[in-house]
Amino acid sequence: MKVIILGAGQVGYSIARYLAFEENDITLVDQSADLLKRISDKLDVQPVVGFASHPDVLKQAGAEDADLLVAVTGSDEVNMIACEVVQSLFKVETKIARIRHQSYLKSTWSNMFSPDRLSIDVIISPEIEVAKALDRSTQIAGAFKVVPLVLNQIKVIGVRCHAQSPIVKTPLRLLPSLFPTLEIAIICIARGEKVFFPCENDLLEPNDEVHFIIKSDDINEAMHAFGYQGSDSRRMVIIGAGNIGKTLAMEIEANQPEISLKLIERDQERSEAAARLLKNTEVLHGDALDMEVLTEANVQNAETVVAVTDDDKVNILSSLLAKRCGAGRSLTLLNNQSYSSLVTSLGVDAVINPRAITVSTILQHVRQARLRSVHTLGDNYAEVIEAEARETSHIIGLTIDDVTIKGSIMIVAVVRDTQVLLLPKKLIISVGDRLVIAAKKESVKKIEKLFSIRPSYL
Repeated sequence: MKVIILGAGQVGYSIARYLAFEENDITLVDQSADLLKRISDKLDVQPVVGFASHPDVLKQAGAEDADLLVAVTGSDEVNMIACEVVQSLFKVETKIARIRHQSYLKSTWSNMFSPDRLSIDVIISPEIEVAKALDRSTQIAGAFKVVPLVLNQIKVIGVRCHAQSPIVKTPLRLLPSLFPTLEIAIICIARGEKVFFPCENDLLEPNDEVHFIIKSDDINEAMHAFGYQGSDSRRMVIIGAGNIGKTLAMEIEANQPEISLKLIERDQERSEAAARLLKNTEVLHGDALDMEVLTEANVQNAETVVAVTDDDKVNILSSLLAKRCGAGRSLTLLNNQSYSSLVTSLGVDAVINPRAITVSTILQHVRQARLRSVHTLGDNYAEVIEAEARETSHIIGLTIDDVTIKGSIMIVAVVRDTQVLLLPKKLIISVGDRLVIAAKKESVKKIEKLFSIRPSYL
């Protein structure tokens, strides 16, 4: 597949890095020759220096025979115009644009993005995607990541182990005897700087970040196994009333009205705007690094504190202060991921990576063949892929063992009709099966080939 990526910032670089592992033909466009040189020294990409929306630059980038354009420059307007140019001049099939300014995304102007107006196939708003991801996470006490799959029949849950968690220090092969009514598939463990797919003799350690798959009906039992229990009185504090903070508060008001929600914002104008917008949220004007403000927000009794200001240092320090006050858990937004392992070692429960969430969302629209959704794990260490086995796919007739590669690819769930099978054994894959597969990033290409069309059907 020939892909043009406009913008070599963190998101553009991450998409290029990920797709370059899969032998795609990648062209990266940016105005900074130095930045492109540094990236092309690391990745197998074709650099093009120039203004991303100019027709001659897009032609030089190969737009005439490109399959996909991903516009993630720092300018919404450049991203939109570039999509228009490649549609009108080069007829590029799929165009994805990152649009950050919320004014463009108001429902009042939704017709602007209809097919007969702006030529954008997929719009990605990082702030909205992060807010939605956080809203899903706060719906389950103790989870820092929640991804619904196969029409919400199963979920990927991210959770941090604590020393008192009943599940720790137990080899995974013994979990069925310890929790006989619980079906759970642990797919990825992050331990400090190390990320790996576990085997049956591995055991969980305190402070591990664990991703597992569970049937949606069994989530409460799974969270109890990790030592987390829901509360009848739910309180939450959001720090920061920027686009993410406001959008998250609106999502919680709409989806979780039982939560008593407070929002702290240092800037008076922002706090007043949030107070006018939000109906059931108490907005406090003050500094989240001030203990008196945190006490007024009642963080000591909060189930969750989410720090989503524009300043990583404020997010880190306010989260640590909230935990010291007695908050149940803290979720911290970090743009600079070099702080990540340090922050979690200090007591923050989970780091929210807006770049990873944005990249995951974009990758869902990049995949070919029969792949329904794609979600990254462990800072792009691996992917969880939802795919449908169709009559024309190479994978039909293979067994689970045929597809599994230890430590690299595993089928963690199969949904057949209404039956959900976790970690199935000896199963022959049939037409219509929905598979959930965990794969290391360098193995994703193999998955795509398994679900591609067999030559006899071409």
